[in-house]
Amino acid sequence: MGTCGIRKKLSITLRESDLGRIHALLSAGVQPVRVVKRAQALRLLAAGQPSPQVGSSVGLTPKTVRNIGGRYRQAGLRQALYDKPRPGASPLLTDTQKQQIIAMVCSDPPAGRARWTIRLIAEESMRRKLVPTVGRETIRILLQSHATKPWRIKSWCVAELTPEYIHNMEDVLATYERPLNAKQPVVCVDEKPVQVLADVRAPVPARRPGQIARQDNEYKRCGTANIFCGVEPKSGRHFTEVTPTRSGAEFAQMMQKLARAYPEAETIHLVIDNLSTHSEKSLTNRYGVESGKQLWDRFTVHYTPVHGSWLNQAEIEISVMAGQCLGKRRMGSIEKLRSEVRAWNRRTNRAKLKIAWTFNRRAARRKFKYRVSFKRSRA
Repeated sequence: MGTCGIRKKLSITLRESDLGRIHALLSAGVQPVRVVKRAQALRLLAAGQPSPQVGSSVGLTPKTVRNIGGRYRQAGLRQALYDKPRPGASPLLTDTQKQQIIAMVCSDPPAGRARWTIRLIAEESMRRKLVPTVGRETIRILLQSHATKPWRIKSWCVAELTPEYIHNMEDVLATYERPLNAKQPVVCVDEKPVQVLADVRAPVPARRPGQIARQDNEYKRCGTANIFCGVEPKSGRHFTEVTPTRSGAEFAQMMQKLARAYPEAETIHLVIDNLSTHSEKSLTNRYGVESGKQLWDRFTVHYTPVHGSWLNQAEIEISVMAGQCLGKRRMGSIEKLRSEVRAWNRRTNRAKLKIAWTFNRRAARRKFKYRVSFKRSRA
């Protein structure tokens, strides 16, 4: 009988170092399945098992097992276990095209468009013949690789860090760092203009499960109003006053309300912004020179920097009040607005809601990278 078709048994001998590496690989935890199977096949081949039996044990075809053994004998362990790196698909954009598209995105959008979008970038890239054709997914990946989001706009809230800006910021933050003291309370005040709107048709409330309340988009303008908001952040005391306008006389009225709320205080540390009505003149015009000055002297005023109203915690108070009390409701009169704001004020005072302010002078110096190296005397 001839021997045609009988394949010679494959025999390999593993080096001691390679055997150790295979053992470490199989004991190392999560590994690619194909690498684990190849390592197991090599170990079984070295133990003298034939290719069909090895393939049946590890889930490979006999031909694959023979290829693994052959690669080990010719090129070593690494070539037997791992595939050669594949070249992958050719890039859709050349480096020059990428640079040209990014440069275009960093310029102003075309006339008539407020901002760049992925679709607009793709269209303009082809219109300007930067590329013959390009898809939106290619543009998205390109922008992502450059951390570029041209459609986003961030509002600028910090002005130039002049010595005056730093001085006022440090003064306000030092005031916030004062411990709670009934004799020297820290109160923040700001105001919010609002529109007084009335429903033309009565809204339809949700009366059944799954029903959504409805509100007609038509409304009637009934003028404007102003809401003064004050808060003592560390004690949770809240003050509101609804007025027709935000004139100096009405600011003086708010200051009188605060002074009466702290009859035993030695001084009231008042944090306010630089609005022209926030001054002693508003009080003297309203109550006379002597009474107005006496009332103003009840306060130690700390002005936030120009363009630094974000340092006033009353802004947080206004945001909470607007969300919890005003919402999207329409109140057709100042009387209705005043009633709702007072109800919110009473509830908030009962809850003693405090503001957890964590931004201090040390954080400011670290954030804005400045050092306090000047002294100024307060006027």
